[in-house]
Formats: sequence, C-alpha cells, structure tokens
Amino acid sequence: MVKKGLKLTREQLFSLNKASLKDAIVIFNGGCTGEIVSPQGLIFTNHHCGYSVIAGASTVEHNYLQNGFYAKSMAEEIPGNTQSLYVEFLTRIEDVTKLVLDSLQGLTGQERATRQAQVLSAINAKMSDPAKHLRASVSPLFKGNQFLAFVYTRYTDVRLVGAPPEALGKFGGDTDNWEWPRHTIDYSIFRVYGAAHGSAADFSQTISP
Repeated sequence: MVKKGLKLTREQLFSLNKASLKDAIVIFNGGCTGEIVSPQGLIFTNHHCGYSVIAGASTVEHNYLQNGFYAKSMAEEIPGNTQSLYVEFLTRIEDVTKLVLDSLQGLTGQERATRQAQVLSAINAKMSDPAKHLRASVSPLFKGNQFLAFVYTRYTDVRLVGAPPEALGKFGGDTDNWEWPRHTIDYSIFRVYGAAHGSAADFSQTISP
C-alpha cells in the first residue's frame, strides 16, 4: 500500500488509546462489523446485517426488501428499532491482566475457571455504565496469559439510509457470502446519530449525525 501511495503512519492506522483509523470500525448490532465513511455518521455494513431492519421497515405498499431503498435526504431516513438496533464504538482498551491473575493464584482446574468467570464478570460490571451508554467486555488472550478490557460506547439512534433490492443484495444466498469472486451486492447503509459533541443519546428528531 505504501508503494501505491499510502502516507498514513502505523500510529494513524492503529493506536491503542488514541484516535486512529481503527476508530472508524464499529460493531453493528452485536454480530456484524461496519465502517464509518463520512463525518456525518454514514455506515456501511453487509446486506444480511441490515436485513431484519430493511424487512421491518417494509410494508405492502413499500417493499424495501424486494425493491431496495435509498433516502434522498436525512429526513427520509428510516429509524431502526430503538429497542434492539445499535452501533458500538470502541472507546478504550485497558490491560487488566495483573488484576485477573492475582485473583487466580493457587487455583487450578474447574475452580480456576469458575473464579476467572466471576472476576471477569465483576470487572465488566465495574467498567460498564449504562447511564453513559458504556459497555465493558474483558477478553482473555494468549491462552489466558493476558486479559484486556474493551470498553464500548453504544449508540441506539441508528437509521436506514439505503439498500439494494434483495435479488442483488442476497444474490447466491448465504453460500455466496463465502465464495470468491463475489457476485452479490452485499451492503446496506445506515447513519448513526448522537447528541452534542458526539456523545450517545436516545432517538430524537433534533439530534445530529
């Protein structure tokens, strides 16, 4: 990529707790990835990731799943289900290895596994803050020799912006999702909204992308 003209440094691509390109990658609705592609919060994800939202927004008169949908303005964007649809941004990463391993000293087997689960659950609870839309998740790495706490900010005001017709977005069925070359138009477009200064907020017609 450098030979092709890439001028970003390694720190600009990835910095553990400083702004970098990694921050453009989001967790979309818990099980998918997405990419922020504009300063106005536009997100691209896979078609199957947005499938249920597209289907839920469809009606007999407006079958967006079958015919596709593209908002011509922000006012035409369709709010997702605020009870379930969300996007999470990685806020920070904290090394909690010492805290975890100190709690496991002298333990082996099932006793160690049980204690580890309890410790991770306690750390997650302590570092999470629903009032601030923060969720923590500790992950064991290198076969349990390192533990990192990933803290995410959850945004629940996510709106459908566009999607191709199902015949194109799901062409080939799920099998095509694992084949190369790909012939499906596998994308759907959303926009995430937040309060002032980019903080998370509940759905509102007055907040900004």
